[in-house]
Amino acid sequence: MKVTVVGAAGYAGGELLRVLLNHPEVTQCVAVSRSQAGRPIGDVHPALAALGDVGEARFSAEAPADAARGQDVVFLALEHGESSRLAPAVFEAGPGLVVDLAADFRVQDPGLYERHYGAHPAPDHVARFAYGLADVAGRALHGAAAIAAPGCFATAAQLALWPFTCLLQGGARLDAAPSLFAVTGSSGAGTHPRATTHHPARAHNLFAYSVLGHRHDAELQERWRGWLGDDAPPVRLHAHSGPFVRGIYLTLHAQGEGLDAAAWRAAYRGRPFVRVLDAPPELTHAVGTNDALIHAAATPDGRELQVTVAIDNLLKGAGGQAVQAMNLALGIPETAGLRLTGMYPC
Repeated sequence: MKVTVVGAAGYAGGELLRVLLNHPEVTQCVAVSRSQAGRPIGDVHPALAALGDVGEARFSAEAPADAARGQDVVFLALEHGESSRLAPAVFEAGPGLVVDLAADFRVQDPGLYERHYGAHPAPDHVARFAYGLADVAGRALHGAAAIAAPGCFATAAQLALWPFTCLLQGGARLDAAPSLFAVTGSSGAGTHPRATTHHPARAHNLFAYSVLGHRHDAELQERWRGWLGDDAPPVRLHAHSGPFVRGIYLTLHAQGEGLDAAAWRAAYRGRPFVRVLDAPPELTHAVGTNDALIHAAATPDGRELQVTVAIDNLLKGAGGQAVQAMNLALGIPETAGLRLTGMYPC
């Protein structure tokens, strides 16, 4: 299988390369980067230098459409807006599957997209994309020709929310939409330093951002309404920046009647990358893996429920989930290339 990664010099691009270069079905992997063209891959992603010839290979300067021609899969690991600009030419090149890691094609509702991102630059291509929440969609992704990989916060939040669908169908009731408090590491902001991502500003610090309007609210709300109906109360993500590099830790709190923590274990039974635990997860146990670690607990009267989720934002929240969605779309074993063990301690 021949694969191209466009935007391969970023953090998510690097994790994509790490997974794909060890994937049993991948025979060729082209790394495209405009900013790092000509540089050895191992210079930009030092961990890949250990792969020998791969680390010595250089980033390609090919135009994305040229790099997509004749390929089985093209991953777009670009900043928001770039995928929309490149998509028409990439599709014209005719790759078998396009997987976008940016937010460009995650939201189908044009009004909802516009409220969070502004006017869509490539609206005619939105309907081509299936939403790639792999641990929920599963085999429904089979045969997809274009996949929009979910955002990192949105992945953690939706994995916490999804079991409510069965719980509420069984007669449980929510007093209001669940509240979602989440903290992310600095790698989620990308490779370019900013005032709020530079290490001296993040170390020994914690702060909220995008208050009452985080962009991932768009896909979160669209999926929540799709699961529960248009009259479902809107969920709200409370996003925070934490003093660590990798990972997202999210806590959901809900009140209602008939809330049963067993629904979380039942919902993810048989899903290879969701582990429902008997105690709240620790973030470091998820870092370096494609796993989502989940714990759910309810009060004895079923009136309150708390769910905690830990994921690696660059793997489960980006490159790992994108490859998992690729596997499902192409009929490859879902776990191919993704049985990753993290580091402990890290």
